[in-house]
Amino acid sequence: MVGTALIAALMLAGCAGMQGEAQGGSVDPVGTWGDTSDTTAPSLDLADDGTFSGTDGCNRLNGSWSVDEADHVQFDDVASTRMACEDVDTWLAGLTEATIADTTMTVLGQDGAEIGTLEQAGADAPSGY
Repeated sequence: MVGTALIAALMLAGCAGMQGEAQGGSVDPVGTWGDTSDTTAPSLDLADDGTFSGTDGCNRLNGSWSVDEADHVQFDDVASTRMACEDVDTWLAGLTEATIADTTMTVLGQDGAEIGTLEQAGADAPSGY
């Protein structure tokens, strides 16, 4: 009986460890990125379960995310609505991965080039700005 309980505890601990590894690396992207108070501004909300939702300022975005060995946030299974909105730059819809430095998420497109940045919501700007 004790052996069964020990095995069950070890299995649960292993599963919890695997979930953390699925999120990966040393960066923690969980939270809101961008200005959610402006409905025409791009923003992302990365949940701790590995899913994300957001907007490019016009269209809704959702999918999954993980952190790879190089501490890049990888976006997968990205789905987006396809509404036409005048005077809205929908750059965020091209996201494939991102890097995070301090309170800035740099979003990269399919070719690995920077397509834009999002500031962490609620983060104070560094002194001097």
